[in-house]
Amino acid sequence: MTALEETAADYATTSLTTGPHVMTHLRARLRAEGVIATHELAHVRDGGTVRVAGHVIVRQRPGTAKGMCFLTLEDESGTANAFLTPPTYERWRVLLNTSPLVEVAGRVEHREGVTHVRVASLRRLDAVAELPEGHNYW
Repeated sequence: MTALEETAADYATTSLTTGPHVMTHLRARLRAEGVIATHELAHVRDGGTVRVAGHVIVRQRPGTAKGMCFLTLEDESGTANAFLTPPTYERWRVLLNTSPLVEVAGRVEHREGVTHVRVASLRRLDAVAELPEGHNYW
């Protein structure tokens, strides 16, 4: 098995891996497309436009948040916080709720020591495209 196949098999059987993070296998392609790693968000100026991607480990839409949706994305370098306003959430709701791996594009906000990405758009990441035909773990 390739390294990606091993990671995919780990996720398929145990829903986690002790090997390389799935994003490790996608990083070279993403970097070539201008997508940064989560740890790089701290170096983006407030208000800067950014693309960041990861495995969605948290999706929250608390009743007290006036329709806001909050995400936590995880990649091989750490986690990133992102949020969607109600109109943006409605536009991307299906993709967001059916995709374990996503790329978000939006503006960086640094507030009180916390960095968030205000999401303008989403893109489904397809790790399956990197696997040999017949394998479908994500």
